[in-house]
Amino acid sequence: MALFEIKNLTFRYPETKFDALNDINLVIEKGEFVVILGKSGCGKSTLIRHLKSTLVPYGKRNGQILYLGQELGEVSARVQAGEIGYVMQSPDNQIVTDKVWHELAFGLENMGYEKKRIRLRVAEMANYFGIQNWFSKNVEELSGGQKQLLNLASIMAMQPKVLILDEPTSQLDPIAAGEFLATIKKINTELGTTIVIVEHRLEEVFPMADKVLALENGKQLCVGTPREVGKKLAGHDLFHAMPSPVKIYNGTGQTGECPLTVRQGRTWLDTYFEPEKEERTKKEDRGRLFKKKQGPFAVEAKEVWFRYDKNLPDVVKDLSMQVRRGELYCMLGGNGTGKTTTLSLLAGLKRAYRGKIFLCEKDIRKIKDKEKFWHFLGMLPQNPQTLFVGNTLEEDLWEMKEGLPFVGKEEFLKRMRMVVEDTEIAHLLKMHPYDLSGGEGQRAALAKVLLLEPEILLLDEPTKGLDGFYKQKLAAIFDRLKSRGVTILMVSHDVEFCASYADTCALFFDGNIVAAEKTKEFFAGNSFYTTAASRMARHLFPEAVTVKDVIETCRKNRRQE
Repeated sequence: MALFEIKNLTFRYPETKFDALNDINLVIEKGEFVVILGKSGCGKSTLIRHLKSTLVPYGKRNGQILYLGQELGEVSARVQAGEIGYVMQSPDNQIVTDKVWHELAFGLENMGYEKKRIRLRVAEMANYFGIQNWFSKNVEELSGGQKQLLNLASIMAMQPKVLILDEPTSQLDPIAAGEFLATIKKINTELGTTIVIVEHRLEEVFPMADKVLALENGKQLCVGTPREVGKKLAGHDLFHAMPSPVKIYNGTGQTGECPLTVRQGRTWLDTYFEPEKEERTKKEDRGRLFKKKQGPFAVEAKEVWFRYDKNLPDVVKDLSMQVRRGELYCMLGGNGTGKTTTLSLLAGLKRAYRGKIFLCEKDIRKIKDKEKFWHFLGMLPQNPQTLFVGNTLEEDLWEMKEGLPFVGKEEFLKRMRMVVEDTEIAHLLKMHPYDLSGGEGQRAALAKVLLLEPEILLLDEPTKGLDGFYKQKLAAIFDRLKSRGVTILMVSHDVEFCASYADTCALFFDGNIVAAEKTKEFFAGNSFYTTAASRMARHLFPEAVTVKDVIETCRKNRRQE
């Protein structure tokens, strides 16, 4: 008997003209690892919310969902609470207590388990997930990765039969994300727990899958094994989301069996390609090649220190950095290292107790807020919902007109139409901002910021929740902004995006920038903070960093039959 059977599921949100889900049919067997992919707003989150009655959104639904052969709506709330675990995108939206140990016990207490059983389950989960060292901490002290792990452990304490996850790695750095996904796979293989996961970052999770479902505009595009789905999506917009080995395989002629992992990719490259024939660029020449272009600084920090309280340790420590006008500068690094705090300092939202910050050669302390945020500085926060104040997205965009009194109504309308087209949110204008998916919310928030036409754009995780297809469009928007002299400084965990489009990349560690180099040089020298394409091909092609680099080099160095 299948765990879930979804039969002809159709769903439409109130006061909308189109179905969010249209005739979905899917069987999820016990113990399967199922990955659901698709563009932002295609219905992925809507679909998985239908797998737990308490999370089903309000609207008109047709079709049937069976859980172990029984109508899901007829399964008791207690059984669903214990057997169907659900991990949200943001752990802060799901954690409900103040202490780590209490969070682990909370669900069990609500289920009415006796104290002895609760203590045993909590101890077991703390050991299994490696939580012992921070078992007694306050939840607010945890990093993003620790919070998501705690969230997962709290649900697993209930011993669910199925674990449903909605983009659980979207706020994690690459290393923490890899560790989290490895834990998910361990739960699947060792405990037999069924996994249903929605993800945009497919490099690691795609090869783990037994079954992959691709959605487009609420419809079932295809379903099958990872290799079957990868082959079917070749040439489709969704192919941009595929892992690097799959894209490299497709771009070089599809010889042999398609590799899914970096390890398989290395073996495949060794079989069909020779080491790079051309003499590699000498180190000293490479240094000249990556030399920073000259020009004035748009952002400059000199020996900046910051702490949240005089009795707490420093979060930003002796930070010095320079960002030139018209460049895309990306800051990468682990969760909790001080990147977001640094953006707040550069925006003047927080004030350093030592050091100086200059924006376009002006001391930030001497720039009035009115001058700073009118046609000068724009900032996209990590949580885009903090920017929304209207009942519809259209109201939210018009709200920006109040901050631009010198711009006429017709001129503002023209500007708004251009930004709406760039960010592809025209079909969302009548929706409440809080009803948008994660990726749609990111695009809508970016639209609000772009309406200010800032000279300096500070972005905190702008690709979070975005599909691979729209990331390319975002890069095109960045190129247009840069051509007009706009400086873009972004914090990101998206290594692949930064490697493909950034001018300069910096690694943030322990409150400071430990290295800032031109993008190709930066990633070519790293072992972990680098792309999957680089890890796959560096033994043959040391300077190939992106999928495009590897494909181009492969074409020149194919092994002779």
